Amino acid sequence: MKHPFPLKEIALQSGLSLATIDRALHGRAHVSAQTARRVQAAIVELTRQEGQLAARGRRMFIDIVVEAPRRFSDELRRAANQVLPKFAPAVIRPRFHFAEDIGPCKTVAILSNIAKRGSQGIVLKAQNVAPIRAEIDRLIELKIPVVTVFTDCPDSARLAYVGLNNANAGRTAAYLFAQWVQGRSGAVLTTTSRRQFQGEEARAQAFSAEMARLCPQVSLREASGGAGLALGTAAQIRQAVRGLNHLLGVYSMGGANAAILSTLGIAQLEPEFFIAHDLDRENRSLLRQGRLAFVLHHDLRADLDQAFQQITSYHKLRPPVLAQGTADVQIITPANCPRE
Repeated sequence: MKHPFPLKEIALQSGLSLATIDRALHGRAHVSAQTARRVQAAIVELTRQEGQLAARGRRMFIDIVVEAPRRFSDELRRAANQVLPKFAPAVIRPRFHFAEDIGPCKTVAILSNIAKRGSQGIVLKAQNVAPIRAEIDRLIELKIPVVTVFTDCPDSARLAYVGLNNANAGRTAAYLFAQWVQGRSGAVLTTTSRRQFQGEEARAQAFSAEMARLCPQVSLREASGGAGLALGTAAQIRQAVRGLNHLLGVYSMGGANAAILSTLGIAQLEPEFFIAHDLDRENRSLLRQGRLAFVLHHDLRADLDQAFQQITSYHKLRPPVLAQGTADVQIITPANCPRE
């Protein structure tokens, strides 16, 4: 793969040794397919960052570790690259670690490897479980600041949480359902990718409590654990709706909404009202088709901007960040759905 970058830059970006980079680029022996992909991914990422590399200022490596479906990670990568030029003259070099469905042990291993090779900060979306919280605490002791995004690990020593007010999002969804239901009884399906994601758990709890207050005649059917991926989510949906012959609506907190609609269609359960989260490519399309009533959204660029501010402030490259609180939810309809 042709590229204009020094081997040292590729090594820093990929976390591999100079010797490994040299072997991979020259097609020599003892290079696994996984290592070759890491080298190619590093070159692609350096190409994206070329404008940043030309800037003058302190260079910082920030690792972005995210467990999420690719449709969300793609939006996150795009948002990060849009925000980074704001931090000139500092040059922030992101290293992306995206995975769709990994357990806590794998997340801890990724964080441990980052600590070994060094980092100026970590932006983290991960499950709120004890091993990950302990690793966050260890990173903080090593002077590597960790900012959690979109879903929190509140009992850890993380530097800050940046993202949506998830409980308020759940209450907003309940309010919208109450306005539409207008006293009718029936079942509403709720879906989360994992209850171990504190953000989705907060949405689910707030939605359930507010629905009990506003619509006590409506029962909730829960489907959780599909990791926001099509096959896993479909399996959870089939089990959750077994025995139902009518469905008032769906509140999807974890995604895979095309798969949810398809699975319900096969079961001859067409939801009358569907609320989803996040303006990824799939949801924009479903919203314009009228398959979704509303998408509850927050600005990923604003969230990442705050996360990078927290980390650069930690390193005294900017004044201390004033407390801004969590982001409030935006209600997106087919009428105000952006094209991109």
